[in-house]
Amino acid sequence: MNRIGFLLDEAFVNMRRNPLVVSGAVLAVFVSLFLAFGALSVQELVRTNTQQWQDGTHVIVFLKDARDGITLDSQVALRSEIDGWELVQSTEYVDKLGAFEEFKKLFPNSPVVDNIDPDVLPASIRVRLSDSTRYREVVFNLIDQPAVLEVVAPGESIENIAQLSRVLNWLGFGLALIQGIAAVVLISNTIRMAIYARREEVSIMRLVGASNWFIRIPFLIEGMIEGVAGAALAVFGVWIASRVVGDVDAAISLFDFTISSGFFVKWSILFLAFGALAGVVGSALGLRRFLKV
Repeated sequence: MNRIGFLLDEAFVNMRRNPLVVSGAVLAVFVSLFLAFGALSVQELVRTNTQQWQDGTHVIVFLKDARDGITLDSQVALRSEIDGWELVQSTEYVDKLGAFEEFKKLFPNSPVVDNIDPDVLPASIRVRLSDSTRYREVVFNLIDQPAVLEVVAPGESIENIAQLSRVLNWLGFGLALIQGIAAVVLISNTIRMAIYARREEVSIMRLVGASNWFIRIPFLIEGMIEGVAGAALAVFGVWIASRVVGDVDAAISLFDFTISSGFFVKWSILFLAFGALAGVVGSALGLRRFLKV
């Protein structure tokens, strides 16, 4: 235990001697892993929302009412017509009261709920398709129906977000790779500076018979600490961002911005491990060139 404590103390001594360089290395790891973790999180959001859309309602048909000269019988007739279409698997009718209940669930803390008249909200028909990829055909057949107020297909939003996410993912991973290389280089430079600053002590340790690994370990620990610190900041940053973006879910009902805890925990552990590995690799590079033991 005394030996482990001594090695840890030596690692922290090295870090205290070069706080600016250490901070730069930690920041580089943070930026790299934050971009990579963020890109993975966007991919997961698109995947889960696409799956939810494929398993749920594919088209929402908002209906006109008596103020537009459309009776309940006309709405029922339209639903019956939709049920007979080849692509339609099932339909669900949601009246004005049902729409108001959904509105209250979406905006539970909004003062608008207490002031809104349920009769203002339109009734709707929720359409589930046998082939979700062909939702545009159903939308096209619905837009000219006299009883239809508006047609909404979540697939359009999801496809647009998927296209944007692919661009952002490539950009994010590219920047993450560049920053990752920079992080390893900075950690390597930090270790080189620490070795140079303690070159006399290292020489004395070698003269008194200290083993090669006993000399190396404090520097490897230093790199690992820097890598884990940067990775921990990246994980925390993504968690904060997911909480902030998750609040948007209350205002946008067609897209779920919630990241599952299982996904977050699994990748957090992997990114912390990767940060530690990056730190050790950077340290090893510095040791290989400047510490000939």
